[in-house]
Amino acid sequence: MKLKLLLILLTIFSAQIISAQEGIISGTVNDGEFNDVLPFANILIKGTTKGTTSDFDGKYVLDVEPGTYTVTFSYLGYETKEVAEVIVKPGAEQIIDITLNPLANALDEVVVTTTVSKNTEASVLNLQKNSVALLDGLSIQSIKKSGAGDIASAIKAVPGVSVQGGKFVYVRGLGDRYTKSILNGVDVPGLDPDRNTLQLDIFPTNILDNIIVVKSATADQPADFTGGVVDIVTKDFPSRAEYSFSAGLGYNSSMHFKNNYLKYDGSPTDALGFDNGQRDLAIPQHIETPLPVTDGNRSAALTRLLEPNLKALEEQSGMDFNLGFTAGNQYNLNEDGSKKLGYLASLTYKNNTEFYEDIVSGQVFRKQDQDKSVLELTDDRTQSGNLGVNNVLISGLAGISLKSLQSKYKLNVLHIQNGESSASYLRQDNFNVNSNTIFKDVLTYTQRSITNILLNGEHTNEDGSWKVSWKVSPTFSKIYDKDLRTTPFRFDPETGSYTISPSESGDPSRIWRDLEEYNVASKLDLTRKHQLFGRDAKLKFGGAYTIKERDFVVNQFSTPIQSQSGNYSLNFGGNADLVLAPENIYNPETREGTYVRRDSNISDSFNSQITVGAGYVGDEFKFSDRFNAIVGVRFEKFDLNYTGENQDGEVFDNVNILDKADFFPSANFIYELNEEANKKIRASFSSTTARPSFKEASNAQIFDPVSSTFFIGNIDIQPTYINNYDIRFEAYGEGTNFFAISGFAKTFDDPIELTFIREARGQFIPLNLGDAKVFGAEVEFRRNMGFIPGWEDFSFNANISVIESQQSYSEDEEAARRDNLRTGETLDDYRQLQGQSPLLLNVGFSYDNNDNGWQGGLVYNVQGKTLEIVGNGDIPDVYTLPFHNLKFNLSKEFGKDNSSKISLKFENILNDKFESVYQSFGAQDQIFSSRYPGQAISLGYSYQF
Repeated sequence: MKLKLLLILLTIFSAQIISAQEGIISGTVNDGEFNDVLPFANILIKGTTKGTTSDFDGKYVLDVEPGTYTVTFSYLGYETKEVAEVIVKPGAEQIIDITLNPLANALDEVVVTTTVSKNTEASVLNLQKNSVALLDGLSIQSIKKSGAGDIASAIKAVPGVSVQGGKFVYVRGLGDRYTKSILNGVDVPGLDPDRNTLQLDIFPTNILDNIIVVKSATADQPADFTGGVVDIVTKDFPSRAEYSFSAGLGYNSSMHFKNNYLKYDGSPTDALGFDNGQRDLAIPQHIETPLPVTDGNRSAALTRLLEPNLKALEEQSGMDFNLGFTAGNQYNLNEDGSKKLGYLASLTYKNNTEFYEDIVSGQVFRKQDQDKSVLELTDDRTQSGNLGVNNVLISGLAGISLKSLQSKYKLNVLHIQNGESSASYLRQDNFNVNSNTIFKDVLTYTQRSITNILLNGEHTNEDGSWKVSWKVSPTFSKIYDKDLRTTPFRFDPETGSYTISPSESGDPSRIWRDLEEYNVASKLDLTRKHQLFGRDAKLKFGGAYTIKERDFVVNQFSTPIQSQSGNYSLNFGGNADLVLAPENIYNPETREGTYVRRDSNISDSFNSQITVGAGYVGDEFKFSDRFNAIVGVRFEKFDLNYTGENQDGEVFDNVNILDKADFFPSANFIYELNEEANKKIRASFSSTTARPSFKEASNAQIFDPVSSTFFIGNIDIQPTYINNYDIRFEAYGEGTNFFAISGFAKTFDDPIELTFIREARGQFIPLNLGDAKVFGAEVEFRRNMGFIPGWEDFSFNANISVIESQQSYSEDEEAARRDNLRTGETLDDYRQLQGQSPLLLNVGFSYDNNDNGWQGGLVYNVQGKTLEIVGNGDIPDVYTLPFHNLKFNLSKEFGKDNSSKISLKFENILNDKFESVYQSFGAQDQIFSSRYPGQAISLGYSYQF
């Protein structure tokens, strides 16, 4: 019995050893005719009987003994490709993605031979090369080569793409309004609910399949984009058991280990991205706060419910750090492997600390009654001080997939938890009506959580002529600004005293803002292969329906001082923590002290609902062997209903404030200039739209306590309509060698722009201003340096976008600008479009050696001066100045099967700063906002097993 058990254990152990010694050849087979996956293709190890077929998604897996092989790929009616020099190492995976092109004559037999190294490099461009629509892509292999740990770091390599704030992507220099990001083909709201793009630094690269940036619209894409759609596609499951761990540390000499770092002393669970309830509003929403003269005891009792800590605390700042875990595997459910069950899970934790010393913001204006020969701007207010920020982000993704030869089902659950606390101590100098100096402590905490569920299925019939895809994706978002605390003191430089002055500094304030949003996106796509003009064609049609509902509630309080003697300092001495100290809370006996007062504005709270119903039809076909096209039209019905109240007391009860039904045509053409199909010309036209956000289409007045500015909603805002024109020449060389030059033009009807409210210098409002035009050119160049002996592992890539925007004036804007012209100043016929960058430049030099495991890169990118906020009359325009970002990364793979990797990164090597300025004719630039991000270095380690 013991001997039998020993033999069984030995057999199992031996099988595991043998299995561990095997390697894997895996990848995806693509259809070069329709730029889609190619199921049921044959994959064979040449000279053997070992082979397999690609599955429903064009994917395949082959377990083989270590060695060097030639792999053959074939499909009836298509060319056969042989990939030689495929080296398989024990326990390692060799990825070969291949594209098969149809034969001109089905009776011909064409065999194309390549090597695995050339094929792997070329696979990065296959999707882009064979697509009729204009797009750029990043495969997981190219992302890994860049050394990027998340999507936001990697996507900067895409031509015409920039990343704002290290997380939000812009395409072709167009602002967030004109760029859209989707996850696995469906709309998902981000951590910032008023942005059109998803925060990209939350996704680790090891859960990705690819990233696609679509720059020309097709009928199956949502209509609300102009610059581009960024589609983040996650893996279904890995080709074998895959587990990984990563950890990293980041150090910034300007931010970390600073003893004067400012901190918000919050709850014990802040390190997990949420508040444990310590910051919750303790005063029920339906409870009114009585004046102390009418009910002193009740007023004092309600005041004592408020958390008394109001001062920004000083302590030493720590370093950034992050952790990540992933796990995935697949299992065959039957003997022939035609049914597979797989899973993928990921957990990421990031804790980042930022400290900005001497941040600066300002407000300036041109005096209306001033001599027009005076060109310099007049200061209204300046603000400076220190700001400490701690940001904790936890993201978890879990997915399960079931595949058969003709169907695939997938369930993904994504949860993101984010908490951001900030503390600042600011000096505010006012110069206009009441010249004074204010010192204030500002404490903020924002808690965000998003839960997204995606259920989708794909089905095809036996001959592959029909394909059906459906998706249902609900999302739950909660964003809470919990107890934003501002405590201002008026400072008298003559006496050195600090007082709370309601008329000058304002009273101490507390704000709670609750935003809850529910979103369900659903989509149905049907594809039918057919014949048109005697050639293969593909008809695609379907529909989509999205519903979003947002509840936004604001509770605002102040804590003024009740004083019989007119003493508004109560011996605080400028110490914010004394404002709500027990001895300073209102005392009914002395009839003095601080008390709580509800200041909520009913117009700040609202409920809105958006519904978008869509249907589309499009056909991809060939005019000739070299001339392809996709032509289609999309219909979208957009409704926005609003419940709230404006400043005049007018009540909106589920009022439909936007009701739009529009057709959006699109046409994409591609012509191959030679038989090798490595030189192509593309042309496209499409109509798209840009719609206002919930916040913009409201009566809300939203206060930013750090900058002391207000965002004012506009209930009358209308969508923007855009016509897009593109033309592009492409030349594909060997491997990843590539050249492209593009031209594009866009016309905007009623563009939405953020502008100052005239004579209200700290308030912004979205408005539909005059029509606009955008003209641009892009050049992209990628070149392997192998033409120089010994430089085969080096590559150079560069892309530049030069863009001219022309925004015409509305009647009101033109009149306001003419009234404020200075002596010698003339008014141009148009100005720059708000949010449109005139220049994008990315240059990179990289090294990649698979044999020794070394990878590195030096990357430079910059964005041109961009109109950030449109001026209005006495307030000049605000421009974002270029930020010159030079970074370097170096990594080394080592250990058994190169399972370990260590990486080193340097950010902002040029030590540039983020700065926005007011610009006016003949005047010196004045600061609107300025921050120094400092130079950063990070060290990372990852282990895959």
